[in-house]
Amino acid sequence: MNPMLIDLTHTFTDNMPVYPGDACSRLYESSFIKDGGVSDHRIESGMHVGTHMDAPLHMVEGGAMIADIPLRHFTGMGHLVDARGKNSITADLLESYAINKGDIVLVWTEWSRKYHEPDYFDGHPEIAEDFAHRLVALGVFLIGMDTPSPDREPFPIHKILLAKDVLIIENLVNLAALEPYNTFRIHAYPIKYKAGGAPVRVVAEINT
Repeated sequence: MNPMLIDLTHTFTDNMPVYPGDACSRLYESSFIKDGGVSDHRIESGMHVGTHMDAPLHMVEGGAMIADIPLRHFTGMGHLVDARGKNSITADLLESYAINKGDIVLVWTEWSRKYHEPDYFDGHPEIAEDFAHRLVALGVFLIGMDTPSPDREPFPIHKILLAKDVLIIENLVNLAALEPYNTFRIHAYPIKYKAGGAPVRVVAEINT
């Protein structure tokens, strides 16, 4: 039986949206087949651009870098939490899910529709503290969302999660494609950078 694979990742492009105050990313062709027989590209970017993963070091002094995280943390059974229409994403939304240690929780808000709009970084839904504490208590490895951040300055939710090694994926897309499926597995392998974050390709595996 061949599984169906669903991509939940924004394509990394030149001058893609970045968090206010961050430098713009650049991706451009630096060598051309017509000139030297090969095509090559260069990238100039911060780590927290596009679909990316936050490691503890991003917000926790002395926390682990992406390269330090065991591979087992990057894959697990997924749960799609429907938070559409919610401004504050609270723990009661988790009550109907049988979440186990090592699972991955994806928060679906439909905010990704605004990804290329000027207000993408303004007014997005936020994770409530009780939701974050519940994820920590359950022992999840990853939380992902289709928003630019789980919170805003001074970033209390980042700190609650990352201090307990719950990694964060921001700027997911296409979560609606998971709605018909009760069971799926998430694969989210970031580039192995010695840094507090990295771009990540996130894929849902559906066994049909």
